[in-house]
Amino acid sequence: MLKARAAVRALHEYRPPLADRQGLRLDFNENTVGPSSRVLQKLRELGPDALARYPERAPVERRVAALLGMRPEEVLLTNGVDEGIQLLCQTYLAAGDEAVVVVPTFAMYELFAASTGAQVIPVLAQSNFAFPADDLLAAIRPSTRIIAIANPNNPTGSVASRESLLKIVQAAPNTAILIDEAYFDFYGESVIAEVQKFPNLFVARTFSKAYGMAGLRVGILAGAAEQIAMVRRIASPYNVNAAALACLPVAFEDQVFVASYVERVRDGRTRLEAALRSLGITHWPSQANFILAKIGAQAREFVAEMATRGILVRDRSHDPGCAGCVRITIGTSPQMDQLLPILEGAVGALALAERSLA
Repeated sequence: MLKARAAVRALHEYRPPLADRQGLRLDFNENTVGPSSRVLQKLRELGPDALARYPERAPVERRVAALLGMRPEEVLLTNGVDEGIQLLCQTYLAAGDEAVVVVPTFAMYELFAASTGAQVIPVLAQSNFAFPADDLLAAIRPSTRIIAIANPNNPTGSVASRESLLKIVQAAPNTAILIDEAYFDFYGESVIAEVQKFPNLFVARTFSKAYGMAGLRVGILAGAAEQIAMVRRIASPYNVNAAALACLPVAFEDQVFVASYVERVRDGRTRLEAALRSLGITHWPSQANFILAKIGAQAREFVAEMATRGILVRDRSHDPGCAGCVRITIGTSPQMDQLLPILEGAVGALALAERSLA
């Protein structure tokens, strides 16, 4: 009987809770208003030829590289950051290699690394989810072929300092170091310019968050030209669809929209932090478009209660070190106006139910 590879059979399928998502969706860290009006106009302008022909990635890569101040050969467009992670694992990992991942973090690092037959080495974040720079450095061995770091991290919103990241890059010259900057726009600090200095450094960016194009699935993988050339060998030449390629330069150039949305998210983040403090709910500083809050033993009931009140949030209790934690995406001011009283009501309802059972 035909069987998949042992490494694939051992994987746990990643199943995001996509079904029946009714209400204000603050559970997936998506942009809560959609893309720039220029992007929508570009979509309306797409003609039949654009859809009938295979998409040409190279011209858009040249434009994006110029906007980033990079050379085209240092940039690969991908089908979201997910594909960039998968391509890196396929390029640099083999059975018997090791991939080091700081946890808790984005689940796809472990999934794609393990699918190659490599061993995933988790390094647990420090107390309060601080970046474990020393522990990560201690985990590096000759068999370490990939290190994946989300900065800012998901689901915690914590960040690693530039100094820590570059120290790791320099400590492991024979290891591919991926710095996933999916939430860069909400943070503002990047190491993408350093790929021209360090041939083992890769930086990923996405247009699914601040740019509001999660449905178009487009991301960037940046790295040294000689390394990106290797990754290109296993990338499909048509991996990014025509609609995404048409919209990407338009979205990238409309930085007024991006800056406006980021500012609204930062304002909303401040409001949510204040609300959580007033409710006595433990939470952690975030540099992303979400906050991780510790609800406690009633986390699952809290998520369900919020859903009944029309707002979706994400239970992260199964992540390492996140027992009882819920992640809440930040929306715009009107959306926060909707969220905050419902948050208070849900917390109150659970407290009342707990007292009645005591």
